[in-house]
Order: sequence, then structure tokens, then C-alpha cells
Amino acid sequence: MPLVVVAVGVLILFFLMTKLRLNGFAALLFVAVGVGLVRGIPLEKIPDVLSEGIGGQIGDTMITIGLGAMVGRVMGDSGAAQRIAGRLLDLCGPRWVQVAMVLSAMLIGVTMFYEVAFVIIVPVAFTLVRVTRTNLLWVGLPMSIALSTMHSFLPPHPGPTSVAATFHASVGLTLFYGLFIAVPAGALIALTWPRLPFVRRMNPSIPTGLVSDRVFTDEEMPGMGWSLSVALLPVVLIAGAAVTDLATSGSGPVLHFIAFIGSAPIALLLTLAVAIWAFGPRIGRSLDEVSASCRSAAQAMAMILLVIGAGGAFKQVLVDGGISDYIKNTTDGWSLSPIILAWLIPAILRVALGSATVAVVTASGVALPLLAGSGVHPEIMVLAISCGSIAFSHVNDPGFWMFKEYFNLSVIDAIKARTTYTTVLSVLGLGGVLAMESVLDALNV
Repeated sequence: MPLVVVAVGVLILFFLMTKLRLNGFAALLFVAVGVGLVRGIPLEKIPDVLSEGIGGQIGDTMITIGLGAMVGRVMGDSGAAQRIAGRLLDLCGPRWVQVAMVLSAMLIGVTMFYEVAFVIIVPVAFTLVRVTRTNLLWVGLPMSIALSTMHSFLPPHPGPTSVAATFHASVGLTLFYGLFIAVPAGALIALTWPRLPFVRRMNPSIPTGLVSDRVFTDEEMPGMGWSLSVALLPVVLIAGAAVTDLATSGSGPVLHFIAFIGSAPIALLLTLAVAIWAFGPRIGRSLDEVSASCRSAAQAMAMILLVIGAGGAFKQVLVDGGISDYIKNTTDGWSLSPIILAWLIPAILRVALGSATVAVVTASGVALPLLAGSGVHPEIMVLAISCGSIAFSHVNDPGFWMFKEYFNLSVIDAIKARTTYTTVLSVLGLGGVLAMESVLDALNV
């Protein structure tokens, strides 16, 4: 049975990493090869499958994470991140720092991919942890939960947007309805999870090389205007491109240029260029010093990228091994509420495959026939599928490894923190979707 193969593979991965203390990159590749063999992938094709998985995952994330880490380190080494963190503390106080992180993450995360927003905000979170001497997860976990919610539930993120296209649903209405679900659910989990006893017992340290250890005086730090402008530049560029894409349907040189500068790699590259000047020669730091900051960030990111890439390889083996086809065929004959089935199928795919994108794309094809004659609003079906795709993030999800490595957690602790919050968030999302459909029916919308 294919799902048994997945379960055994995950258990072996746990054993390799927790008992044998094997490096995550090597452990993931060993398990990926083993699962590929058991699932009948020809020997000569397994290296190509691994390469495709690593290439696809790294191709999507390396530029974003690498440039984001460099921007963050340049800001940290110049004192800009400390300036922003200090202002947040002045405005909110240590007691409300979590609320500040949730609000910031939700505002930024509405239009930005999880990975992009994460690498932009995390230097500020690291600096807040160092300045306030609080637990890393106390500040960082609310940020990650808020970003996960925005990325998984709402367009213009790729999963919900692709499902909306399949169901011919209004992207604008999907976003409007989704905000009523995502904001309260995300805020509730973000402010609750760091307070749970099993999370509070975790006390990870900030990964070496991703943030400056220096404490700056007020005179040494750049001004708030420059610090905030550089931090928000990629947000403005990416959000501006997303809004323009939603508001217009034509094409032309101006729209192509906006799409170009609003793509995540170009937006971050432009931000890095501005940061190098603004926090280098402009304030009396040499280009050698700024280059050293970039090198330090790249070195710190090397192992993180390797592990994320290996997670992509594991995911690709599961896809090519026919796991998604097996689940699709199995669920075809189930007789359940269309909304619940639309949530359940991507949740099962997420457990088996790890990739939320594969889960939503596959689930949308299975659930599409359910819409005809059901009376369910297509936007509600989109949200149900999107909510299901966030559940049960674990070791076959490349995003799980990014979370684990940035927060310097063991595999077990990462499962306790991330797998639980993604699952509860998904279930809350389903409840919100069912409630929203009832409200729309009552209003005859």
C-alpha cells in the first residue's frame, strides 16, 4: 500500500536523524532513494528524479532565500534591524511584541510568498529576541504562523490562485471571504501556540551567522526612515505588482516592467543594491565590510539550502512514485459533503506528499465535479481546498526544513511546533469555511 511506504519512510527518517544523528541532507536523500526503489522507480531514473526535485525546490527558493539573507545581514551589521526592532519595542512594549510581529507578518504576507516574507522579517525577529532576551519561538513562532496563514489561505498566492482558476471563482471574492477566516484563525493560533507548555519548554538559539551579535548605540544606527524604507522596498514592489495584476487584464511595456520589478528575485536584488549603498558608503562603511556581511550570510545559508533541496528530492520521489494518483483514485468514490471532501483530499495529499502546491492542484481536479449541482459557492470550495493543503506539515515538506533550520530546532521539536500549528490552523480554516458558506446561504448571496 503506497501510504504504508510513506509512513515507513518517515519513520526511518526520524530514526536516522534522531537516533543516529545523521545530517538532514544525507538522511533525506537516503530515504528518498529507498522509497523510490520500493515504489518501483527504475534504478537508472532515480538520480534524475532526485535532481529534478532538488532543482525544482532550490530553483524556487535559492535566489529568494539567498538574497533575503544577505539583505537581512547587511541590515543587521549596520544596525538597521536593531533600529526597527527598537522602534517596535517603543511602540508596543515587550508585552505586545508578539502582536506587533503578527500584524507585521499579516500585512506583509497578504501579497508575499511565505519564504520571501520570512527572510525579510526574520532578522527583525532575531534582533528583538537578542534585545529583549526572550525565547526565540516566543517572537519567531507568531511571525511564522501568521505568514503560513496568509500564504496558504489567500490569493494572490499560487495555491489559492490556481484553484480559483480551476473553479472559475472570483479571485477578489475569494480574497475578501478568506480574510474573514484567515485573520482571526491565524491571530488566534499565533498568539496561543508560543504559550503552550510543550512549546515553552523549547529554547533554541539563533543560528550562527544570520544576525549580528553587536549591540549598537543610538548614534551608530542609521535613521528609522532609511531602515524602514529598505525593509519595506521589496514589500512595496511585490505587493504593487500583485495588485496591478489583479486590477488589470491587459498587457504592455509598463505592465511587463511592473511585473519584472515585482517578481521576488528582482525585488530582492534591487533591495540588496539599495541596502549596500544605504548601509555602506552612505554611512561610512566600506564596500569590503558590506561584502563581508553578504559572505557571512551566504555561508550561514549553505546547509539550510541543502536540507531544503533534499526535502524537494523526497517530495519528488513520492510524486513520481504514484502516491498522488493512488490517493486521487481512492477518494473518487467517497460520499461526503462537497466542502468537507474538498478539504480532506488536499489534507491527505499533504500528509503523503508534503508539497502544498501539488496537494491543491491535484485536489482541485478531484473536487471540481463536486461543484456542479452542489449549490456551494466556488470561492468557498477554493478556500476549503486551500485550508486543507496547510495541514500536517512534516518531514516531506521542504517548508518544514526551512522552519526547522531557521529556528535551530531538532526534528522532534519542529514537528511539535510546526506540524501541530499547521494542522490546527487547517481545522479552524475548515470551520470558518463552513460558517462562511452558511452565512452566504442565509444572505442569499
